[in-house]
Amino acid sequence: MHKSRLSGFIIDCQTADLEGAANFWSAALGYPLKPVSVKPEEAGYRSFDTGPEGLGIEVQQVEHPSRVHLDIETDDVEAEVERLVKLGAKRLGRVHSWCVMEAPTGQRFCVVRQQRRADFAAQANTWD
Repeated sequence: MHKSRLSGFIIDCQTADLEGAANFWSAALGYPLKPVSVKPEEAGYRSFDTGPEGLGIEVQQVEHPSRVHLDIETDDVEAEVERLVKLGAKRLGRVHSWCVMEAPTGQRFCVVRQQRRADFAAQANTWD
């Protein structure tokens, strides 16, 4: 058995100006930006402060065309990926600890490890 739920949205921006993109989306969505991370693996991301139980929303600097994708968080990435494959999704690859997938209708999304929201255990769906 494992659990999963919608984690949040990632705004993929094909841009050399990540700060400018993050500032635009911060103003557009009405969420302040969190402080810049010092972790090297997070250099291409800016996160919004959506509150302790809010959805995760990030701007990500990418090389592919700009788009929005969603993340599904889970306490067992491989089990969730297998569940989604059985529903018709395709695995496209792994990046760090998450799996990039494609829905049967072509939308890209990621399956990520459980995030830091405290209500995960109580609010996530349970799957066999």
